[in-house]
Amino acid sequence: MTKLTIPNDALCVADYQRLAKKCLPHPIFEYVYGGGGDEFTMQRNRDAFDKLAIWPRVLNDVTHGTTSTTVLGATWRTPMMLAPVAFQTMAHEQGEWATAEAASALEVGMMTSTLSSRSLESISKKITSPKWFQLYWQIDRTFNIALVRRAEKAGYSALVVTVDSAIHGIRNRAQRAGFVLPEGVEAVNLTDRPPLPSKAFTPDQSIVFQGMMSEAPTWEDITWLIQQTSLPVIIKGILHPSDALKAKAIGAKGVVISNHGGRTLDCVPSAIDVLPAIREQVGNDFVVLMDGGIQRGTDVFKALALGANAVLIGRPQLYALAVAGAVGVAHMLRILREELEVTMALAGTARVQDITTASLYYPH
Repeated sequence: MTKLTIPNDALCVADYQRLAKKCLPHPIFEYVYGGGGDEFTMQRNRDAFDKLAIWPRVLNDVTHGTTSTTVLGATWRTPMMLAPVAFQTMAHEQGEWATAEAASALEVGMMTSTLSSRSLESISKKITSPKWFQLYWQIDRTFNIALVRRAEKAGYSALVVTVDSAIHGIRNRAQRAGFVLPEGVEAVNLTDRPPLPSKAFTPDQSIVFQGMMSEAPTWEDITWLIQQTSLPVIIKGILHPSDALKAKAIGAKGVVISNHGGRTLDCVPSAIDVLPAIREQVGNDFVVLMDGGIQRGTDVFKALALGANAVLIGRPQLYALAVAGAVGVAHMLRILREELEVTMALAGTARVQDITTASLYYPH
């Protein structure tokens, strides 16, 4: 195994992105980096953070400061978690194992993807920080339950059901780069999945509506799934306040506001833009996480100010993994935590609960 070290010029998340572009094969980098369609949503994710301004308060005593917070009754060292990212052996031979070791070292939680390239059980053994399992709905209900039971047995403490990507978005960047999944990289957790039923289409039928979407989950399916497990269920991929409220009504314990990093439907809102409306709709006692566009500790601060309990970090984990393996991911997470600490200190907010909408500046 090649020993990787942290480059001297890896000083922020953007540096890891720049360095990853040099060390990843072009098609893989374009697949990881790219968004859907014209990438308007992906750009909007970033622009929405940039337009928000932090309003600092001075001379506050923050010597008792901490980034610790509570999510689903568990204490987190910092209000961040690694988002579920598929096929991580594309970036590094150890893949999700290395990411799990890094997350544990920095006491940051990790969501293990259904499409991970290492088994969910083997990843779980390497995580000592909070660990949640992310489920992509499978057309066979029995197989869904089999995955859930595996996650329960492996010690995952929550189930995250992704609902915004029943079909892939149109990813022209990856298509232009000629991306195909590298040989030897596969979704090992799905190797025993029952074969999908074959379908014949009539001329007036659509491969999208009558084909792919016939395998997509509905609210009835998610309600049924919640009833099958004692794990708290988080619904990922919510953008509309009414959908967040419905998720709460059917028994979900939280939502992840997300547009899938701008990788599915283009031309939709950014997560940070809809966060306040969703928080208002579901109330303060409901877990609300968000992802999309986070590159700095200041971004984490802004999300907390607008009502998020914590944020998810997606693409940056693959960039850091490609550049420097486990130590790279750990370093990237440390950078974000220290940036958040500096932001909190200079904004006069000693604790996560001190960060509110009053911490942001809104010009008249």
